[in-house]
Amino acid sequence: MFRRLVHLLRGLFAQSVSGMERRNPEALLELEKENLRKQIGSYNQGLAAHAALCERLMSQVRKLEQEERDLHARTKAQLHAGNREAAGECALRLQTVRRELAENQKQMEQAETTYKELLRAREVSVRAAQQKLAALKQSIDELKIRRATAELTEMAAGLTSNLGGSGDTLDRLIKMVDEERELAAGRTRVARDSMPMNDLGVKEVDQRALAEEALNEFMAEQQVPVVRPSLPQS
Repeated sequence: MFRRLVHLLRGLFAQSVSGMERRNPEALLELEKENLRKQIGSYNQGLAAHAALCERLMSQVRKLEQEERDLHARTKAQLHAGNREAAGECALRLQTVRRELAENQKQMEQAETTYKELLRAREVSVRAAQQKLAALKQSIDELKIRRATAELTEMAAGLTSNLGGSGDTLDRLIKMVDEERELAAGRTRVARDSMPMNDLGVKEVDQRALAEEALNEFMAEQQVPVVRPSLPQS
């Protein structure tokens, strides 16, 4: 029973994490970048340790080479001096040093080869990881654009549907506005028709008189002879 509960909780947790990753892939991308930086840091530490081994072997080889040269010179010197016993001891030590030197040189070459291979493997792995991260970032950008486009499309579809559903309301509003406009036009007509005709006639005469006076002033400014209109004969 307890195992089933543990499996259930693990399943629920995995689903929750998967859902979070789908909703926010950029956070997952940053996490992968951070993991890559950590892995590169750990790898570099191991690479540095191996490089230190190479340096140590190189130092030992240099010391043994120097000791070999010294023993070779001492052996020749003792032999020329007639000291065969001392020359023999130097020759025996020279053989040992040469064996150690050969072994250290072999180890150094192997260590250098391994270091170069590790360095090349790191470069290849990092380049591949960077390419995957760049491709993932591009995919996330495309996903954001497509999500935004989908949301706008859904909004447009919903907007069209809402307008279609409120068509009756818009029709009633248009009809009401038309009725009010026609009513206002009718009221204006009634008010105009209700004005006294005599007043209209007087206003028209006054308007003509003002126009005639304005014309006479303009002709005087322009030095145009003023011609008075002939009065109608009775």
